[in-house]
Amino acid sequence: MLSPTEKSLFILLVAISLVATYNTFGQMIKIILRGQGELRFDNFARRAWDGLMALATQGRIIRHRKISSIFHYGVAYGFIFYGLVNILDVLEGMITGFHFLEGNIIGSLYRLLADIFSVLVLVGVLYFILRRFAAHDPVLSTRDNVKLHPKARQGGVWQDSLVVAVFIFLHVGFRFLGSSFLIAQHGSDSWQPFANLLANAWAGWPAFAVNFGVHAGWWLALGLILFFLPYFPFTKHAHLFMGPFNYMTRPERTYLGQIETLDFEDESIEQFGAARLFDLEQTSITDAFACIMCNRCQEVCPAYNTGKELSPSAIEVNKRYYIKDNMIEFANGGPADAPLLDFALSQSALWACTTCGACIDICPVGNEPMIDILNIRRDQVLMESSFPDELKGAFVGMERSANPWQSTESRMEWAKSLDFPVPTVDENPDYDYLFWVGCAGAFDPESQKVARSMATILHEAGINFAVLGEAEMCTGDSARRAGNEYLYYEMAMGNIETLNAAGADKKKMVTTCPHCFTTIGKEYGELGGHYDIYHHTQLIADLVGKGKLTLNGDKLEKVTFHDPCYLGRHNGVVDAPRDALTQAGFTLLEMDRSGTNSFCCGAGGAQMWKEEEHGAEAVNLNRFAEAQGTGAEVLAVGCPFCGTMMHDANREEGEAMQVKDVAQIIVDAM
Repeated sequence: MLSPTEKSLFILLVAISLVATYNTFGQMIKIILRGQGELRFDNFARRAWDGLMALATQGRIIRHRKISSIFHYGVAYGFIFYGLVNILDVLEGMITGFHFLEGNIIGSLYRLLADIFSVLVLVGVLYFILRRFAAHDPVLSTRDNVKLHPKARQGGVWQDSLVVAVFIFLHVGFRFLGSSFLIAQHGSDSWQPFANLLANAWAGWPAFAVNFGVHAGWWLALGLILFFLPYFPFTKHAHLFMGPFNYMTRPERTYLGQIETLDFEDESIEQFGAARLFDLEQTSITDAFACIMCNRCQEVCPAYNTGKELSPSAIEVNKRYYIKDNMIEFANGGPADAPLLDFALSQSALWACTTCGACIDICPVGNEPMIDILNIRRDQVLMESSFPDELKGAFVGMERSANPWQSTESRMEWAKSLDFPVPTVDENPDYDYLFWVGCAGAFDPESQKVARSMATILHEAGINFAVLGEAEMCTGDSARRAGNEYLYYEMAMGNIETLNAAGADKKKMVTTCPHCFTTIGKEYGELGGHYDIYHHTQLIADLVGKGKLTLNGDKLEKVTFHDPCYLGRHNGVVDAPRDALTQAGFTLLEMDRSGTNSFCCGAGGAQMWKEEEHGAEAVNLNRFAEAQGTGAEVLAVGCPFCGTMMHDANREEGEAMQVKDVAQIIVDAM
C-alpha cells in the first residue's frame, strides 16, 4: 500500500521511536532495580500465568464501580486487541499485496472484532472523559488535607488522564476512519458493520481524496503509536503492562499484606525500614509505575473515609511524581535524598493506617501501599525512635509484662469463675487442642467473657484441651504493625520456644483472636514456628456441623456479623462465623461492606493502643452506624479488638444493640 519513499520514512521513524523507547524504558528499569531486595522470577511459568490472568481480568475491577468497570473492560480489551491490529496494519502497509487471511473466515472474524473493539474503545474513552472532566466524579479527587505532590494537586493527574485518553481516542479513531475510507475505496464489507456505516459518508468523494483518507488514517494511527511509545513510562498508561508485571514479580504472600521478616543477626544491615525512596523494595517502586491513579484504594480506606490525612492512592501518586521529576538523575545513579515523610505522606497519615489491607485487596494492578507504610513505621521506630507517645505504654508492657495491657495479674484469672477446671499444658500434656487465650482474653474484662465462652464450648463438646497459662506471651502483632519489628522478633522467638516445648507443633491450636491467628499461623513460620491453628469460629462451626454441640435453634433474633479484617480479608475466613450463627437459629442480615470487603473497626495496626488520628469521624462509629442500619438486634464479632471498638461505639450510641462474640452467642444458644 505504501510507496517506496513512504516505506523508507516509516522504517526511519520506527528506528527513532525504538531507540527513544529503549532509553525511557531503560530509565524505568534502572530506577526499579535501585530498590531493596529483588523482583521475583522463580516459578516463572506460574508467575507468568498470574500476570496473564491479571491482564485478562483487569485485576478483577468488576468488584467495584461496576458501570465504569464495564467500560474499562471494553477499552482495555480493545486496546490490547489493537496490538494485533497494529502489527497487521504495518504488514499490510509494508508488504505489497498482503491482506490478512483475505477470503478466509478467520480473516473475516478478525475484521469484525477490530470493528467492534474500535467502537467499544471510542465509546469507553468518551465515557471516561465525560466522567472525569464533565461530571467531575468525586471519587477521582483527593481531599485537601492529604499530602499530594504539587503538580498532581494542580491538575497533573487530570492532565495525564487527558493525554492518555486523547492518545487512545485518536489512535483508534484514525485507524477506524482509515478502515471506513478503505471500504469506500474497495466496496462494502459486511464484516465491518460500523466502519461500513461510516463509509457512506465518503460516498461520492473523489478517488484521490478517499485514497488520501486511507493513507492519512494509516499514518496517523501508527504514527501516534511510534510517538507515544517512548513516553509510556512517564504516563499512567504504563499500568497496561506494569500491572501484570507487578502481579508476576511481587513476593509470595501466604496472606494478604504479609511483610518480610527483618534479619537482626545480619550485622551488615545498616538501615531497617524505609526512610527514602530507594530504601523501599523493588516491588514497591514498581507499584509507583503500575499505579493507574484510579483512587479505588482511597475509596475503601477506613482512615480516608473518616477524614484522616491518609490516602493510599496519594502515596503511590507522590512516589510516581517524585520519580518523574528526577527520572534521568535517578536512572543515572543520583541520590534520592528526600525523606518519604517529606513527599509521600505525612506523619499523621503514617500513624492513621489500621493495616486493614483493603487498599491491597482492591488494587487492580497489585499495588501494596500498606507495605510501604509498615516499612516507613519500621524506620521511624527502629532508626529514629519516633512514634506516638501512647505506643510507648504498649511497648513497655510487652517488654516487661509480656502484654500490651501492662497487667501484672495472673493470666488464668479469666478461668476462675468457671464451674469446671481449665487445665494448663503442665497439667494435661496429652491435650488435643491448645487454646491460645491471648492477652485480650487474659486481661480485658469483655474479652475474658469470650475466653470463658470458648472454654465452655470446648468443655461441652468433649474436646481435650489445655492452655499455656502463665507461660503465654503476647504474639507481638501490635508491635510489628507499629513498626517495632525487634520487639516482635523477641516475643515471637520466645513464644516459638514455649510452643515447641509444649508440643504445639504436633497438635492443633485454636484462638479467639484473628491477630494471634495470623501471627502464629502465618508469620511465625518464617522464624521456624509451624503450627496448625484455627480461629474459634472455624472450630465452632465444625463442632456444630458434627453435632457435638446441641443448640436450641429457636432464637429467631436478627444478627449482623462484623468481619474482622485479619480474619476475612487477610485470611479469607468468611463462611465459618456465619455458619455458626445460622445454625444457632439466628437470622443473618448482611452489612453492605461485608466478607472480604468488610470495613475496619479501627483498632488494627496498633491503633488499639493510641489515640485515633484527627479526622471527621471515628472509624468505629462509622462501622457501628452501618451495623445499626441493617435493623439487626445483635452485632456479632469475632475479634477482641473489634469487640472493644464496637462496645465503645455501642455505649456512645446509648446501647442501641447487643454486641457479642460468636462464642458468647453460641453458648447462649446451647
